[in-house]
Amino acid sequence: QVQLEESGGGLVEPGGSLRLSCAVSGFGLDYYTIGWFRQAPGKEREEISCISASDGSRYVADSVSGRFTISRDNAKGTVYLQMNVLNLEDTAVYYCAAGGTYRTLKAMCVSSRMDFWGQGTQVTVSA
Repeated sequence: QVQLEESGGGLVEPGGSLRLSCAVSGFGLDYYTIGWFRQAPGKEREEISCISASDGSRYVADSVSGRFTISRDNAKGTVYLQMNVLNLEDTAVYYCAAGGTYRTLKAMCVSSRMDFWGQGTQVTVSA
């Protein structure tokens, strides 16, 4: 059974950092593309970053490029999202998800192409 569980969310001041974790079970990280997405109140879910199953290549959305970094530890079955220089607009529920492959990693990294989802973890950036 495929399961994903996020952790690491919380309250942080503007300019601060958090590291989110996505623990997966039921499959190896070399089998599915893993992505991070977020949804702020009143907004649609948006993609943040994805990491390829095959070679670990990464896609990062322009909105967080240079501040957020995705990585994985195959041995631990965990994918991370390091978030630096957080600002108020980063406040959202953050989800990790797993999906197959598509033409490009960027094209794959959209909500509708993901098959399995975690429950989400709240990140609140506030002074």
